[in-house]
Amino acid sequence: MEEVTKHSVHTLVFRSLKRSHDMFISDNIQPPPIDEKSERVKLACKVRDEYGMVQHLPQPKEVKPPAIKQNNSNHIPQDNRPGFEDMPTQITPGFQYPNAPGVPLSAGTAAHQTPLSQKAVQGVLANLPPSQAWLDNEKTAAGVEEIQRHAGIPERAGPPTSKALVSMQGQGGKQSGALVSRKAPIMPKPQWRPPWKLYRVISGHIGWVRSIAVEPGNQWFVTGSSDRVIKIWDLASGKLKLSLTGHISAVRGLAVSKRQPYLFSCSEDKQVKCWDLEQNKVIRHYHGHLSAVHALDIHPTIDILATCGRDSTVRIWDMRTKACIHTLAGHTNTVATVKCQAAEPQVVSGSHDSTVRLWDLAAGKSRATLTNHKKSVRALVIHPKLHMMASASPDNIKQWKFPDGNFVQNLSGHNAIVNCLAVNSDGVLVSGGDNGSLHFWDWRTGYNFQRTQAPIQPGSMDSEAGIFACMFDNSQSRLITAEADKTIKIYKEDEEATEDTHPINWKPEIMKKKKY
Repeated sequence: MEEVTKHSVHTLVFRSLKRSHDMFISDNIQPPPIDEKSERVKLACKVRDEYGMVQHLPQPKEVKPPAIKQNNSNHIPQDNRPGFEDMPTQITPGFQYPNAPGVPLSAGTAAHQTPLSQKAVQGVLANLPPSQAWLDNEKTAAGVEEIQRHAGIPERAGPPTSKALVSMQGQGGKQSGALVSRKAPIMPKPQWRPPWKLYRVISGHIGWVRSIAVEPGNQWFVTGSSDRVIKIWDLASGKLKLSLTGHISAVRGLAVSKRQPYLFSCSEDKQVKCWDLEQNKVIRHYHGHLSAVHALDIHPTIDILATCGRDSTVRIWDMRTKACIHTLAGHTNTVATVKCQAAEPQVVSGSHDSTVRLWDLAAGKSRATLTNHKKSVRALVIHPKLHMMASASPDNIKQWKFPDGNFVQNLSGHNAIVNCLAVNSDGVLVSGGDNGSLHFWDWRTGYNFQRTQAPIQPGSMDSEAGIFACMFDNSQSRLITAEADKTIKIYKEDEEATEDTHPINWKPEIMKKKKY
C-alpha cells in the first residue's frame, strides 16, 4: 500500500482554483477583432445565396390608355388583332411602352399607334376575337413563368395534388394558364353512435374477476377470477354452466381456440394449462415461466400459444408438443399483455417498462420498440378490420399503424390506470379504468362520445370499482366487462337514443397535438 500524501488546505484550494480556471479559460479569451471588409463580403455572399433568385424581380407592366386625337379621324390604329394589317396607320414617334428589365416585349407593343375615334374603334373591334398578343398586353404584372425565366429557373410543373391548372383556350390554339390553390384539408367529423347502457349484471365469483374469453360460436363465455376458479356462463341467459378448478392462484388470462375444443388459461401460480372442453379436464401443462403469468393469446392461423408474465419475457409454445419455441426477451419489466395476429408483426407485447414491442416470430427477436408512452402499458388491442392497433397507458391511449408501428394519434382524457381495451368492427373503442370508469371512443377521429361509471355491486366498497378486462362478443353488439366488485357486467347499445337526445359535442382542434 502506497501512503497517501497529505496536503494542506491551502494547497488543495489553490489546485481546485487552478483547475477551474483552466477549464473555463476559453470563455474568457477576447475574440479577435472583426474585419469590416470580410464581414461585408460574407453578408453579400449570404444575401446572394438566400435571395439571389428574387433579388431583382421584373417590374409590373403599366398599360396606359392610348391617346385619341380628335382632329385626325382618317387613321385606323394598328391593333394586335387579326384583320388590322391592311389598315393605314400613323405611328407616333418617340413613344414606347415601359420595358420591364429582363422581360422582352413583343413586336406589337414596341410602338403605339394613333387610333381612330373611339366610336369607330369600338365598332371595328366588336366583331374581332382577341389575339394572344393582345391578351399578353392586358396583363398588369409579370407572370410566374416570366419571373422563373428571369431568375434562370427551368420551367417545371407543380405536383398535381397541390395546385390545379385552369386554362383558357385562345383562337390560335394557344393556352394561357392560371394556377389555383386547392382547398385546405378538413378534419374528419365523427360518426354519430348510440350510447351504451348496462343491461345485465352476473354474480357468482367470490374474488376479483380478472379475465374474459368468448367462445367462437358465441354461445357462452368464460371468466377467470382471483378465487382460482374458471366459470363458463351462457351468453344469452347469463346462467352458470360449468366451473373448472385446478389453479392455485388468481387466473389472469383465458383464450378459447377456434380450431380445437381447447380452453387455455394462465395464472399467477406460474402455470399455463390446456383444458379439453369435451372432457372438462386439463390435458397439457406448459412449464417454463419463472414467475406469475399475466396474459396469453392464441395465434389465429398457427397452432401456437403466446404467454407473458412477471419474468419480463414472452414465450411462444407449440400447443401439441408443449415445447417452448421461442423465449422473446427484451422487456425490462413485467410484460402485462400480449396479442397475436396473422399479419406482420405476428406478436405484439406491452410492458410495465413503458414500451410496446413488435416481434419477428420467425427470427425470435424484436423488430421494433415503441417508446412513446411515459408510463406502463397494461393493455393492447388489434383492430379486427384495419391493420392497426391501440395501446393503453395512464398518460394516453395511442393508435399505431402496422407493420412498422407508425404513430397515428392520441386519445387523451381517460385519466386513470387503463387496464383493458376492446374494439369492434364498427370502430367503437372501449377503455376500462382502475377506478371503474368506462370510456367509449370513435376509432377514426378519436372522439370520446361517452363516459360512464360502472355501478358498484351492493355491499361492495367504493374502492372496488375497478375494471380489469373487457371484450366484445362475436356479434360485436354486446360488451362484457370483468370487475373488482366480483361481478360480470354486460352492456349493449341504447336502442331508444337518437341524435337529438344524445347530440355530438365535437369541437375540432385547429392543430391536433401529437403527444409522444
